[in-house]
Amino acid sequence: MNIDVAAETPDLHGAYPRLSDEQIARLATRSERRPTQRGDVLFEEGQRVHEFFVILAGKVAVVEGYGGREEHVLRVHGAGRFLGELGLLARQASPLTAVVAEPGEVLAVPVDWLREVVQQDAVLGDLILRAYLIRRSLLIGLGVGFRIVGSCYSPDARRLCEFAARNRLPYRWTDVEQDEHAEQVLRRFGVAPSETPVVILHENVVLRNPSNAELAEALGSGRNTSEDISCDLAVVGAGPAGLAAAVYGASEGLNTTVLESLATGGQAGTSSRIENYLGFPAGISGAELAERAVLQADKFGAHVNVPVAAKSLSVRDGHYAIGVEEGRDVTCRAVLLATGVHYRRLQVPGIGPFEGAGVYYAATLHEVRMFRSDPVVVVGGGNSAGQATVFLAGHAERVHLVVREADLGENMSRYLVEQVENHPRVEVMRHSEVCRVNGTRRLDSLVVKDIRDGTRRTVPTRALFVFIGATPCTRWLNHAITLDERGSVLTGSDVMGVTDLWQYAGRPPYLLETSLPGVFAAGDVRSGSTRRVASAVGEGAMAVRFVHEHLDRPVGTTRSLRVPASQPASS
Repeated sequence: MNIDVAAETPDLHGAYPRLSDEQIARLATRSERRPTQRGDVLFEEGQRVHEFFVILAGKVAVVEGYGGREEHVLRVHGAGRFLGELGLLARQASPLTAVVAEPGEVLAVPVDWLREVVQQDAVLGDLILRAYLIRRSLLIGLGVGFRIVGSCYSPDARRLCEFAARNRLPYRWTDVEQDEHAEQVLRRFGVAPSETPVVILHENVVLRNPSNAELAEALGSGRNTSEDISCDLAVVGAGPAGLAAAVYGASEGLNTTVLESLATGGQAGTSSRIENYLGFPAGISGAELAERAVLQADKFGAHVNVPVAAKSLSVRDGHYAIGVEEGRDVTCRAVLLATGVHYRRLQVPGIGPFEGAGVYYAATLHEVRMFRSDPVVVVGGGNSAGQATVFLAGHAERVHLVVREADLGENMSRYLVEQVENHPRVEVMRHSEVCRVNGTRRLDSLVVKDIRDGTRRTVPTRALFVFIGATPCTRWLNHAITLDERGSVLTGSDVMGVTDLWQYAGRPPYLLETSLPGVFAAGDVRSGSTRRVASAVGEGAMAVRFVHEHLDRPVGTTRSLRVPASQPASS
């Protein structure tokens, strides 16, 4: 390893701040000072880190692929700086190795003690959290981390990339169709192209087409257990509503477990920038909001399990049982349904082969990597489409926004309308709809029709982003809960006239309570929700209050779960 010890990395937007003498002294009260020599490894790539290191003297290099063929020094830090990134707080394996470049001394702070200190010292806690969030973003932007090798046309390769991107896990994507070095990489690990996709960890571990759960476990980010779980409150879904319930439930003494099938953040997690969320005048990305909420929930003792998908809901011995993978159950005294919605698929000729490989239902840095700077098309007239348009316009040479409406303000917030209409790289195609997708091996163009006169226009593009409305994620409930005609969960007074269960309950349902006593719903999955991040957070917090009231005043029925025959099928 050849490190220029004089070249300390400059601070980047607050990613590498220095701690004050007073802050270091505070951390040192239950920590260990250790002398260091050149070449000492403080922590290794692929291993969970249990100590927070502050450099007291000397210099430390942060290295990718340490000891391997592709070893690369990313940063060099000196006295006063601290090491690590978001994975330290999230209990994930480190994506990098820290090696002493110049002899000196470090302060080794146990992570548990660090958590206590930052809870008590808001200034120090915010400084560390902000630095770690920025560092994670920098790593993702650099394409640093484990490697996914596969074809962009492979559904499993796209699944793995989506899982990594949605969970903000640093990774590198190697496309066997386009990367000239892909075959060389595969040959080095003894993998044939037909065996892809594969995940390469730490330059010595190869996972052949792992499931999302297997990948999460290998990266140290999986929280699921092979045993049944028992808790006070089970939250199904980790979008804004579910994460708010986790924070408030755990902070108020409830043993709280969160189950999430794909990634924390829900649909909000795919938003590049939310500018109308209270308290963030400069805006905040949905991913960062989710990361902050997960750390906050963890601080209070909530257990966030990703990826763990709920499969069923039933009653067992006066408690609720949520079936998950491999026949395991989560047994609880109360349930909050916060599964949100998923975007509807666009149904037009030719679109099928390009789902996930040219046609996307989210706009994040992951998708930007796929199309690079080519022109793109966004379909939809709501806030999600507007946010995606503004974000993509910062990366694509041209963004065509296709909307059926004449006025963008009909379904889009005014601040987004102004940004979209005033952006020099955005063209708004009103009164229009996509009627065909063209391409062979990759997406080449779209046919857009003017719905007023039927005229058609071919728009060259490499990527289509679809935001055309959403469907509630309630199919897994299998009629256990009363739904409205759209498949959203009915709550409060709306359930009184469609089920007779509450006649035996001894009290009316609470505002967010469903047709089953002790089962609540919040956020976009709930019938009548306002589809705003702030309202979802508010409902998640409010649901916890009703959970307490239910547990203090349980109803007198545990009848079998059954939806009246007239109830519409769940979506």
